Amino acid sequence: MVTTTDKVATMQRVFEQATAANVRFVSLQFTDIMGVVKNVHIPFHKFGDAVDHGLWFDGSSIEGFARIHESDMFLDPDLDTFGIIPWERDPDGSTAKVICDVYTPDGEPFAGDPRGVLRRQLKRAQDMGFRYMTGPELEFFMLRRRPADGLDHEQNGLPQVEPLPHDQAGYFDLTTDEASNVRKEMVEALEELGIVVEASHHEVAIGQHEIDFKYDDAMRTADNAVTFRTTLKAIAQQHGLYATFMPKPFHGINGNGMHTHQSLWALDGKKNLFFDASDEYQLSATARSFMAGLLAHARGMIAVLAPLVNSYKRLVPGYEAPVYISWARINRSALIRIPQASRGRPEATRLELRCPDPSCNPYLAFAAMLAAGLDGIQRNLELSRPVEENLYHFDDTMIRKQGVQTLPGSLDEALQEFAADEVIQSALGAHVCEWFMEAKRAEWNEYRMQVTPWELERYLTTY
Repeated sequence: MVTTTDKVATMQRVFEQATAANVRFVSLQFTDIMGVVKNVHIPFHKFGDAVDHGLWFDGSSIEGFARIHESDMFLDPDLDTFGIIPWERDPDGSTAKVICDVYTPDGEPFAGDPRGVLRRQLKRAQDMGFRYMTGPELEFFMLRRRPADGLDHEQNGLPQVEPLPHDQAGYFDLTTDEASNVRKEMVEALEELGIVVEASHHEVAIGQHEIDFKYDDAMRTADNAVTFRTTLKAIAQQHGLYATFMPKPFHGINGNGMHTHQSLWALDGKKNLFFDASDEYQLSATARSFMAGLLAHARGMIAVLAPLVNSYKRLVPGYEAPVYISWARINRSALIRIPQASRGRPEATRLELRCPDPSCNPYLAFAAMLAAGLDGIQRNLELSRPVEENLYHFDDTMIRKQGVQTLPGSLDEALQEFAADEVIQSALGAHVCEWFMEAKRAEWNEYRMQVTPWELERYLTTY
């Protein structure tokens, strides 16, 4: 619980930081239901009033927020997320950012605020004696912009980018390409914003990268994931590059995942409740039931974790993206992997859910995963046996003999499963579910009516 004394101390720290950086504007940020960052800029001299009383805005202008007759809402800044925006730092006047919670005019948390959705699930976990920890790993591609006439402009509202990625390196390669230096700048910018970076490296596909930040409380890592995406896009743009978190931007090579490490801890943060030294996998009964819940609701929550039409072009066998609802220690074709913890470090015991992708809304994704795991604990679900064989090498008959289900093969199928999963529906709430389904149904219907270049090339002259 935050005390008045703590808030005053935080306010003092924030204002000292802002004064030192000559902050003239503050970006009050939040996300819509789809995870797109929205913001309202205010002069710094109005920031104190926004902290004390909130800032009113028109919610009807935000997709999935409110209708015209219920449009008034206000933003409440979370001072723990305050930071100076590195690419807008200037001696003559800098800009800061702060992430906000959204409230209704009567002071109640807005049911459609994704941050509020996660907070409700975290409160539920807290009431059960759990502290939910996460560590998302967001993969991305850096692409070279391709101006047709030597000018850096856009065509049809989309950046012109090279069809081939920006560099020629592979997994963990040390490259002298510009990408490695850009990645270093990205790390520096993230650290300036208070995000503790643990590692950065080149990924499997050409032009693909990963930057990992500190494993922490789920709300903090969700905030960091949102800031992470905007930061990387901004730094790439400064170098004439384009950073994309699209799940599958290129045919024939790996897509972008957001593997999410998770564990439950005691409320005082002193004990990892997933660890049991006597278990073969060093997993406690709590961990096993939590994992069983994730597997039980994998089909129901995948529309939230992989929310685009394009997401299901990543979730196919053969590219390290998991489609088989199973778990293992070393098998990367499984949905859940148990990373090997360092000897003598029980605090490192965790699971890695490998199906989310970085186009998801982190707040909703974490809320869905937590709800699924807690349901497994509450119902004392029994975890299936691990499947260590590489399922990509199995045919459908062999997979059925293993008793392994698969994830939905399209957004349409995923939405059907989402609509039928009462646990996930309850976790997100009626408001979010209604708007999410409406937006995603529209996306699917628009997609299925498109005539693609592949179809023209395949059929036009033949038939």
